[in-house]
Amino acid sequence: MLRKIAWVFAALILVVGGYVAYLMITSRNLSPADKAEYSSGGFTVQVNYSRPAKRGRLIFGEEKDGALVPYGKKWRTGANEATEISISKDVLLEGTSLKAGRYSLYTIPGPDEWTIVFNSKLDYWGAQLTGDPFEENLDVLRVQAKVSENDAEVEQFTISFTSADSVLNLNFFWEKTRVTLPMVPVD
Repeated sequence: MLRKIAWVFAALILVVGGYVAYLMITSRNLSPADKAEYSSGGFTVQVNYSRPAKRGRLIFGEEKDGALVPYGKKWRTGANEATEISISKDVLLEGTSLKAGRYSLYTIPGPDEWTIVFNSKLDYWGAQLTGDPFEENLDVLRVQAKVSENDAEVEQFTISFTSADSVLNLNFFWEKTRVTLPMVPVD
């Protein structure tokens, strides 16, 4: 009798252990959620996004070459849900004013510059099988940002902030690509 209980117990451990292993493997997030934040003197900016990894793929380039993010095509600027930015004060972006608020952020990468788009549509999944999730009629602002080469290769897409004087730079890094968009808070 004791032997039967031991076998049942061992079988139960195997089943539960297998189920837990299955959940760990299938729920592993390849593009984890993250946020970039900046706060100073009552001015706060936060970007919520997901961080895909390069994993040996060509990231930026021509569609015909199999680039994950082709030049000239809209990109959700991360993975999974749409990337969203919250700004606590009005800012100037390339000389154009953007009101304080919450926006989805998508980009149109190019080899020399990116179009950075602030859109009023919120809380949507970043890509769809059909149609265009980026409703251009809801674009609030489009600005251009220059591309530069980053010294080190960045495996996982990263958004960060750097500040210098009265300018806050919104930075996008991936592969050897760095895109910087200066923003100036308006008092």
